[in-house]
Amino acid sequence: MKTWLSQEKAGSEGFNLMTTFVRGNWHKIEKLASSMFCPLKLILMPVLLDYSLGLNDLIVSSLELTVCVGDSALLGCVFQSTEEKRVTKIDWTVSSGEHAKEDYVLYYYANLSVPVGRFKNRVSLVGDILRNDGSLLLQNVEDADQGTYTCEIRLEKESLVFKKAVVLHVLPEEPRELTVHVGDSIQLGCVFQSTEEKRMTKVDWTFSSGEPAKEEVVLRYYPKLSVPVGYSQNWGRFQNRVTLVGDTSRNDASILLQGVKGSDRGSYTCSIHLGNLTFRKTTSLHVIVKEPQTSVTPVALRPELLGGNQLVIIVGIVCGTILLLPVLILIVKRTHRSKSSVTSTTLENIKKADPEKHVYSSIATREQTEEEESSGKAEATYMTMHPVWPSVRSAPSNPPEKRPLGEF
Repeated sequence: MKTWLSQEKAGSEGFNLMTTFVRGNWHKIEKLASSMFCPLKLILMPVLLDYSLGLNDLIVSSLELTVCVGDSALLGCVFQSTEEKRVTKIDWTVSSGEHAKEDYVLYYYANLSVPVGRFKNRVSLVGDILRNDGSLLLQNVEDADQGTYTCEIRLEKESLVFKKAVVLHVLPEEPRELTVHVGDSIQLGCVFQSTEEKRMTKVDWTFSSGEPAKEEVVLRYYPKLSVPVGYSQNWGRFQNRVTLVGDTSRNDASILLQGVKGSDRGSYTCSIHLGNLTFRKTTSLHVIVKEPQTSVTPVALRPELLGGNQLVIIVGIVCGTILLLPVLILIVKRTHRSKSSVTSTTLENIKKADPEKHVYSSIATREQTEEEESSGKAEATYMTMHPVWPSVRSAPSNPPEKRPLGEF
């Protein structure tokens, strides 16, 4: 009995050691199995997976991806296998926390892809399922989309489940409306976030002024394998004013618009093509026209307004100013003289008027005083002011009595 227990214990310890060894050297074992002939490989794979590991899931280390609100993100999920087995089921779930409940994002079964819940019309499978690619495209990202996304791929007649996790970080939305002054430069951003290293095949930048008119091509970029920077073109009025400044190896197609004009106001749309996958982003640009500086000098005149005879016009203006200057001085002097003569005449009239005013005021004052003293002798006052000389008919023996001035 003791012998049997010791043998069982030894077998258990040996099994644990083998399990630890297989887990630590799984990639080497898989490589070794791949190099073996097919019958032996089919025998070893289930044994190593189901019995040695005691697991039915193959979990890949999680990746991290950062995206802004309103943008799109590609969450990769590719299962590399040497066996040509058909994918039967794909599940995408999300968890907002470590112990939070998982919610379905999308599931694929029997050639049917079904988005679930709040992810409807925002997610789609964009990978090549025939090549075990279950990558997910998440569009119009929201704040609530932050969390850990898990992809599970199941193959036909295979108990193994391939799992891959992507941690998504969501940042505040980048401004979709930009403002710039005429003559300045501005950068228009366009970055496609992805966990997969997919090389862009084409970049298009188009412009629309908002009016019912045809879209204008701003820039086109065609990457070439022989040229690291690729090949870009720009047309029309944007020629020699637009430059591709983004890192195309990281799916960054940002451009720099130089020498902004008033007619550049409108919507700019960026399209990044990654094979059959296209990512688009639109930015509105507002242009502020600088107020012209007011000046009376000829320097303020722009050359395009003066034409080809700038020197002749400027010399004519200067000569005309010199000729008009004496006339202006003469007019000012005459005006000054006329004002001086009017002033002197007015002063003389005032001086002449002052004595008369003084006499009249004195008489008026005397009459006022006499009236106050006599209190009712208006007749005597009249005779004093206007004496009546004796007539011829009156007797000479009765001459008028002379009274001193001031007596009544």
